[in-house]
Amino acid sequence: MWRTYVGYLTEMPRAQIKDEKTYQKLRDKGESKEKAARIGNAAGGQGKKKVGRKGGKSPSYDDWSKDELLKRAREIGVKGRSSMTKSKLVQALRNH
Repeated sequence: MWRTYVGYLTEMPRAQIKDEKTYQKLRDKGESKEKAARIGNAAGGQGKKKVGRKGGKSPSYDDWSKDELLKRAREIGVKGRSSMTKSKLVQALRNH
C-alpha cells in the first residue's frame, strides 16, 4: 500500500518504526536505514525534545586511539575497517 509524502509516493509506515516522518526525513538526507530507524524510534518513544538533549558525554572520535576506533567499528559492523586510516575510521563512525 502506498501513500503520498511531500509530493511523492512512499510505502506505508512500518510497524517497527515509531516516528515514520523523522525516519523518512533522515533517509531523504542520505542516512543509513539503521541510523534513521534508531533515531526515529528514539524520537517516537521518548519525544524529540528529550532525544535532542542526549549525548555529549563521550570524547570526540578525534581523541580516540586507532585501536579504540577499530574496536568501536567492529562493535557496530563497519565494513573494511581493517584497511582504513584513523581519519577514515573517524569518518565511517560518524556517518554510520
